[in-house]
Amino acid sequence: MDDLLSGYDTDGDKKITKDDAPQKDYYMMSTNGDTIILRNTYYISNLLQELAIAHEEHCENLTISLSQIQEPPAERISRRIRSHFWDNLTRTIDAKGLERIMDDEKMDDDHQRIYVPYNDSVGIEYFLGLQKKRRNLEVVILPPEITPEYVRSINELPGILSLKIENGKGVPFVVPGGRFNEMYGWDSYFEGIGLIIDDRLDLAKAMVDNFCYQIEHYGKILNANRSYYLTRTQPPFLSSFIREVYTAMPNKDENKEWLAYSLSIAIKEYENVWMNGKRYTPETGLNRYYAEGIGIPPETEPGHFRVILQEHADSYNLPVLKFEEKYKSGEIKDSTLDCYFVHDRTLRESGHDTTWRLDNVAADLNCVDVNSLLYKYEKDFEFLIATYFNESFITESGQTYTNEYWHEKTVTRKIRMKQYLWDDEKQCYFDYNIKTKKQIDFMAATNFFPLWAGLCTKEDAAHLVPILMSELKAQGGILGSSRASTEKYSNGLVNRQWDYPYGWAPHQMLLWKGLIDYGYETEAREMIYRWLWTITQNAVDYNGTIPEKYDVVASTHKVYAEYGNVGTEFAYITKSGFGWMNASYQYGLSLLDDEYIQKLDNLENPDTIFKV
Repeated sequence: MDDLLSGYDTDGDKKITKDDAPQKDYYMMSTNGDTIILRNTYYISNLLQELAIAHEEHCENLTISLSQIQEPPAERISRRIRSHFWDNLTRTIDAKGLERIMDDEKMDDDHQRIYVPYNDSVGIEYFLGLQKKRRNLEVVILPPEITPEYVRSINELPGILSLKIENGKGVPFVVPGGRFNEMYGWDSYFEGIGLIIDDRLDLAKAMVDNFCYQIEHYGKILNANRSYYLTRTQPPFLSSFIREVYTAMPNKDENKEWLAYSLSIAIKEYENVWMNGKRYTPETGLNRYYAEGIGIPPETEPGHFRVILQEHADSYNLPVLKFEEKYKSGEIKDSTLDCYFVHDRTLRESGHDTTWRLDNVAADLNCVDVNSLLYKYEKDFEFLIATYFNESFITESGQTYTNEYWHEKTVTRKIRMKQYLWDDEKQCYFDYNIKTKKQIDFMAATNFFPLWAGLCTKEDAAHLVPILMSELKAQGGILGSSRASTEKYSNGLVNRQWDYPYGWAPHQMLLWKGLIDYGYETEAREMIYRWLWTITQNAVDYNGTIPEKYDVVASTHKVYAEYGNVGTEFAYITKSGFGWMNASYQYGLSLLDDEYIQKLDNLENPDTIFKV
């Protein structure tokens, strides 16, 4: 390892990458006495990675085959995701798993603090028992009613929120990776797709169980299980998660009770979180994201709101830090700023934090994405009840639902989405502002979620797909938004990470499926290849790097907008990649023919394969 690093890691980052000085050949002696010459940065970095694994496992010696060093890139990436990354990203909230979460950078005081719901008797007994054995563990029982005021009161007392305890152990879940060291809402669904492909159905099912726990005990699927997320959910995917896990189960009869319970809880979430509160807008009959809370979101990095706070500080003739202090304490009350932070929290609830599409307007929008996802809920409920419950289902609360009831819901939502979200002239879906009563003409990947949800007619799809391919296709995959829309709405200000020129795994995965479902296999194949090529090329050039997101115009992981790029900081070898990025790779490979996987291994540029 020392020999490799001193000779090839010229920038001292403990990785051998494309950015190091021009490479010279590396000579090794085989066990047979033959001289082996490595002439490729990828092969040399693979050797470093294998040595790092052996070093971490305290092996004095390592026997390695040349085929391991020269393993084809797609095969190597997929193998490491399957055999290493998922396990490294798995967590539990229990005696064994707490240390790994509670010692991270988000616990910024001396306590390891865990919040437990008042109505979880199993969890309360377990964690109070654990508290007696651990002096630095503080167990807080949450009150029956979680208000924005209460959440603000514990902002300076950050903690993890408990998840399901079963048979004396925490039910496991997968985290995104890096600083995201807790269970996230929509990330988990996409991770679940990868887990099912990789024969980790047990872990995917466990994540559904933790979501059901969250709905039962916190009233919603949480943005993530941290104390400051108690008033915030994320994009709804539970019905799809349940359906896909159950479909993958080999013994469906034995798991029918699990399906019935999970379906009941998903219906409860649909009714209570989305249809009976501020996330439902009666004037349109559609839905919006709406995250309650007071003041500045505490999870943001210092200085994130400096520009907006400076504007308000100037109006009070105060230094910005003094203004922020007085605003946080409540000494200064500013309704305009309060409104801004409602929109900001709502933007974060949407999962798209941040984008100019939602900036300072998120809570006023009937978004295409959330209504598409809720349409999918209604379709899933209809399917599951018709297929597995003889067209009639009784929930845990005793409410009876028929598949016909849910079918009528889908018809109604489809009509209302066509009425408010469809632009007849542009032949595309757009978000609708309930205050201005106008659509916003922002071209984003979310405008095409109806393809995934299956709510488009074939005629609609015939209009949508050419727009998608012309507006959002980039060399490395599907853009978060078009260049024209980003430039129009940003007014030349800073880049937002969910906008042009960036691309994200969930958008790719949803739109691949949408394209395939509507018969656009050629377009799907191209976009799958472009994305997997970006991942593969960057992993080959940068010591196996699998990050959170990409600049898909430049096809690089070197992203400097807002929060940087999680998953790029490691020494020697990445141990976990990034959750939904891993899943997108496995999912994409499962959809590609061998011919295109071979092209991936050869790193053939997509612009050469698919003539632009």
